[in-house]
Amino acid sequence: MPVDNAAELLKYYEVYETIGSGGFAKVKLGRHILTGEKVAIKIMDKKDLGNDLPRVKIEIEAMKNLSHQHVCRLYHVIETSTKIFMVLEHCPGGELFDYIIAKARLSEEETRVFFRQIVSALAYVHSQGYAHRDLKPENLLIDENHNLKLIDFGLCAKPKGGLGYELKTCCGSPAYAAPELIQGRAYIGSEADVWSMGVLLYALLCGFLPFDDDNCMVLYRKITRGHYDHPHWLSPGSILLLNQMMQVEPKLRVTVRQLLDHPWVMEGYSSPVEWRSKQPLGHVDEDCITEMAVHLKRSRKSTVQLVSQWKYDQTTATYLLLLAKKQRGKPVRLRPEPPAQDLTCSPLQEPRYKTTLHFCEDEDEDEDAEPPVILGPLEVPSGGPWVRRSPRTQEENPRRACTPGRKRAEPASAYAIDRERIHPRKQANVENKENVGGATPEPRGGDTFALPAPRTPVSSRRHGRPPKTTLTTPNNNSQRHSHNDSSSSNNNSGHVADTRRAAGSSSEQPPEKQCVEQPVEGELEVLPFSPDRRSRSLDIATPQSDSAQKRKAGKVFGSLERGLDKVITMLTPSKKKALRDGPRRIKAQYNVTLTSQTNAEQVLNQILSVLPEKNVDFVQKGYTLKCRTRSDFGKVTLQFELEVCVLCRPPVVGVRRQRLKGDAWVYKHLVEDILSTSRV
Repeated sequence: MPVDNAAELLKYYEVYETIGSGGFAKVKLGRHILTGEKVAIKIMDKKDLGNDLPRVKIEIEAMKNLSHQHVCRLYHVIETSTKIFMVLEHCPGGELFDYIIAKARLSEEETRVFFRQIVSALAYVHSQGYAHRDLKPENLLIDENHNLKLIDFGLCAKPKGGLGYELKTCCGSPAYAAPELIQGRAYIGSEADVWSMGVLLYALLCGFLPFDDDNCMVLYRKITRGHYDHPHWLSPGSILLLNQMMQVEPKLRVTVRQLLDHPWVMEGYSSPVEWRSKQPLGHVDEDCITEMAVHLKRSRKSTVQLVSQWKYDQTTATYLLLLAKKQRGKPVRLRPEPPAQDLTCSPLQEPRYKTTLHFCEDEDEDEDAEPPVILGPLEVPSGGPWVRRSPRTQEENPRRACTPGRKRAEPASAYAIDRERIHPRKQANVENKENVGGATPEPRGGDTFALPAPRTPVSSRRHGRPPKTTLTTPNNNSQRHSHNDSSSSNNNSGHVADTRRAAGSSSEQPPEKQCVEQPVEGELEVLPFSPDRRSRSLDIATPQSDSAQKRKAGKVFGSLERGLDKVITMLTPSKKKALRDGPRRIKAQYNVTLTSQTNAEQVLNQILSVLPEKNVDFVQKGYTLKCRTRSDFGKVTLQFELEVCVLCRPPVVGVRRQRLKGDAWVYKHLVEDILSTSRV
């Protein structure tokens, strides 16, 4: 029976912090309870989806049918009367777009590594009869092995007559759209994807787009003409391939079939691109089946039949996640089934989760250290595929292995559906009529490819009003906090925050209302994520029984449990910390802008002084700034985070960047402008 309080989700997954958000979706980090594997959980409210609900249905159906090493894997779909939960493969490396920003532009050798993976994914998708129609760096994620995963199939099309049949829906992102789309002509989906791949290749090699303009009509004219600049660093082979892919006339473009063994793609490699799936859904792994059969107390034959139904329920998720563990060299083992918990709760009270953990003694010293997202540099040999240097694993470092409190910074994920419309900076409103029944058009000729910490919010400047208070760094605020704590010792002030607005805040508002955040009914209550917390699950309070005998027994055992909880609380080191005295210490990441300064407070104050000038609203939480911009009509157009941090090696101050929502290239230019103006 459908439920609306996420009880069905919490039966199988632990849910942690938000790692991405979009127009109508929020993505949270999760962990599958039985396998202990990390996943990304996309949460969508049907009321927010509105007319976009068919797009989500199309995306789910497509991802159920696609299984490839360079396509993001769908594990589980849970639908209730009000929400849709999609459990997806977790890619800790974030978006390819952020990687391009961090490196300004990629070398031809590294670009070739990524481009071969993109060609492999598209060749497979086309062989299954799908056209993606929204190719761009934001829709490619980097996994833990530095491999690309294609996501976001909400705009894909699967014509009833095959890819050789014409499509008419105008969709996708304007800067990547083929000329025939923006001209409103009928088009072949695979040909339009090749144009988008050409724009993507240009962005990898150059660090900017071949066609770009704030005025949509000027942008359309540039795309229609097909003229773009050739920077001096592009090799003749790269220029030739770009010209072959970005041909205004679709029939003159190179095809995906030809890209598999194109001379530029083959340079340094001895074999064409392998586009066939290495993990087809029809294959059933014997080790995974054996482990599931033992766990379910079923025969192997019946377990194979159960898995082969591919319902994308708990059975499918368990099998696919077990298979993922095996492919990474982990033991194919399931954790014991947790005791049955009644996850239902009244409409007035959300379920409560106990978060008391035991930590080793030296964890505080390393708690703020943050492992890098990119696991190693790329080596591109002349005679074969690239090799990654693997860093020391967690098991090789016993000191790091005993710090389950360490948090891994998760980049903003592009799982959330946040596409642009064909009109710039707006979301596409697509019916995807090509995927439904109706009159089948005649095929068009041509070569088509069809192969078999504490909260200290500071509100922000609004509508150009001058700031009412002078912004200071968290160190300067600490004295104010200590004064507040001493004056309000009778209150439960474990997370007392000094709330101040940069501009437009109401000074008459009581501090209590500014600091305390009330739980929102219907929202998931999540735990702070700990990467090493593999054997723990949600501990939910058991509801009271109506039986008088159970109530009587509950009084006895309840008093014992409460006494035991007090002892555990006394013996367990408290993990609650006061306001951080300094910035977070992290290891080098690709989404961190290095500075030449060693004073974090000075860097933070420089950024704080620039944000109002750029009409950026922000909320300050310690050394983290949650920023957003608005349109002339008050609509949020861009959300991102800036965090002043200290790098361990070299010991300099850096600024961690993270885009949460909005146009990627607008974000790129705005952040670069903010940091350059701040002299960071």
